Amino acid sequence: MAALTMRTGRPPVLSRRRRAVPSQRLLAALPFLVLLIVALLGPVIVPHDPTRVVGPTSAPPSAQFWFGTDSNGLDVFSRVVSATRLDILLSLAVTMLATVTGILLGMFVGMFEASHARVPRTVARVLARALDLFQAIPVLIGGLVAVSFFGRNVVVIALALAAVLMPFQARLVRTEVLRVRSEAYIDAARISGESSLRLLWGHVLPNSASPALENTSAVFGMAIIFSAGLGFLGVGIPLPTPEWGSMLAIGAADAAVGRWWPAFFPALALCFAVWAASAFAAALFDRRR
Repeated sequence: MAALTMRTGRPPVLSRRRRAVPSQRLLAALPFLVLLIVALLGPVIVPHDPTRVVGPTSAPPSAQFWFGTDSNGLDVFSRVVSATRLDILLSLAVTMLATVTGILLGMFVGMFEASHARVPRTVARVLARALDLFQAIPVLIGGLVAVSFFGRNVVVIALALAAVLMPFQARLVRTEVLRVRSEAYIDAARISGESSLRLLWGHVLPNSASPALENTSAVFGMAIIFSAGLGFLGVGIPLPTPEWGSMLAIGAADAAVGRWWPAFFPALALCFAVWAASAFAAALFDRRR
């Protein structure tokens, strides 16, 4: 009877646990989903034009200006919310480009750098050295060089940041491919006559891409921080386009004399975006759940 009680008592407990897991993941992903909603709707719902003077300079937070105004008389709340679209979409583009390119290059290098075929081996080794070179370039320096040559626009900044962040993803995938390619099922697939392309897409890619996917939150965080860093240095998106980094640069002078709000709220938005992306990735890729 005791054994029957234990057997009949387990399924409800397991069922409750199974129901709790999706709710916990949804709760962890909620901040990033809210951030995406703000990025999509922000410029439409802001109370003031983020690019025009709407009040006195350096006015503190009030009922009219929720986050106050900056030294130019621009509404800080409207600019912070409007800048969400640019910063989030730019960082998402950098993350996707760096991850997809890194997975493809890392898979090719890891699979063919020890190949018996001369041409693929040479190309893979050249790419491996090129990845080492790109990874040695400081991200901000790479962004500064690209902006100085090609101009200050979203496409240039996205491509420059993706190029210098891509080696991080490629090296993760390469390390995983070096492990996967020695597995027995890879040898069995090769002996069965599968082509190299089918071997890569059907067996190597599904079993080696997970580290890069799990690292997307770190790439996103670096992308948004470094894009804001370029704006803070004055070489990011040109004014008066709202962008968190340039807002920090404008608010730094006010913060030095006690007017904290022009710099505090963009910095808070930047920290929230990085934390939300990290929580979202943890909820999405946490295998323990």
